[in-house]
Amino acid sequence: MPHTLVPSDRVERVSVYGRDGTKLGSIERLMLDKVSGTVAYAVIKTGGLLGSHHHCPIRWDALRFDPARQAYQTDVTLDDLRAGPSELDDDTFDWGDRSQPHPHYWTV
Repeated sequence: MPHTLVPSDRVERVSVYGRDGTKLGSIERLMLDKVSGTVAYAVIKTGGLLGSHHHCPIRWDALRFDPARQAYQTDVTLDDLRAGPSELDDDTFDWGDRSQPHPHYWTV
């Protein structure tokens, strides 16, 4: 049986598909909890108009790897992502600040 570990740089840029099979975007980065060592959530980069992109967090445990597609699958839809917290192409956003409670996105 092949091992299940993967380097983080091979997770970044991997596609994510929603429950209806629509491509939601790709993983831009993983947010790691420094104390527990676990992945808290992934930041998904979604496509936007005129080259702009939204960055949306999704709980890591909400993603499942699909070996046939070599991509991640989730029960979340694009509308679900849009209803949650997001940031528009801004490198200054602090993705580690989870002070704004949102049970579907910040859970470790």
